[in-house]
Amino acid sequence: MRKNESTLRLIYPQWQGGVVTSLLPELDPSDASLGYYLGSHLLNFLAPQSDQNTAEVPVSLDVDDRAVINGVNSHDAILKQTKAALDILDVHNPERVVTLGGECAVSVVPFTYLAAKFPGDVAIVWIDAHPDINLPGDNYEGYHAMALAACLGLGDEEIINLLPAKVDASKAIILGLRSWDVGMKERQQKLGIKSLSSAAVAENSSTVLDWLRDTGVSKVVIHFDLDVLDPAEIIAGVGVDPDGMKISEVVRVINDISEEYDIVGLTVAEPMPRLAIKIKNMLGQLPLLK
Repeated sequence: MRKNESTLRLIYPQWQGGVVTSLLPELDPSDASLGYYLGSHLLNFLAPQSDQNTAEVPVSLDVDDRAVINGVNSHDAILKQTKAALDILDVHNPERVVTLGGECAVSVVPFTYLAAKFPGDVAIVWIDAHPDINLPGDNYEGYHAMALAACLGLGDEEIINLLPAKVDASKAIILGLRSWDVGMKERQQKLGIKSLSSAAVAENSSTVLDWLRDTGVSKVVIHFDLDVLDPAEIIAGVGVDPDGMKISEVVRVINDISEEYDIVGLTVAEPMPRLAIKIKNMLGQLPLLK
């Protein structure tokens, strides 16, 4: 089978952006922190096999390397891993990137890489329960809550200066948004980032497609955070805010976009495999398996 050289499947098991142990009291803190690492590899295992080139971003597993610098938790680890991801993309030079994370910040490098590759012609569809527009200095110091802001060129200068491009806020939309940190509604309004609730896209994708037409772009990058999903149907991420999008609705929106636009980037992020973590720990206690 001929290798698909134009698309890169990027396994990006970065976990450091999430500060989530308090939200997962049923798990050991180390397991909760590293849950995104396991989740990234599970996504790759579960995803259809393909002829795409595949690369993995090397990620530190040191759960004690969590120093807050410039208002960003695990700043130095994230900086190092950002450089590593950029190096991988420079070597492969793909036209399209499928990213399997990892916490939400795994979209930052591929999306800004694609924004540089197709200047002025990329819109971001951010499918997420949260806006991810926090900045250093806000109360929450997890970089995954700063991910969309970083794609827009906002955030820690040392990290932002590494990124190859940024997308204008007028070309970003958030779908399924229903949970904000303190002050984020106001920041979203100030930045002019449009959002649509889960209910607004439940029946059809017309509002999203109308918005995309107004941007004038031909290419789209899509971030799919698993916590956008309705916990009454499935709990796949950390967040369990009610009244989320159904699986079928997310799939339909993404496929409807693909009918009219060139999807050059697709990220699936924030998998927190609670059950798999518990099974892994159980297996680790059995004889002959150690």
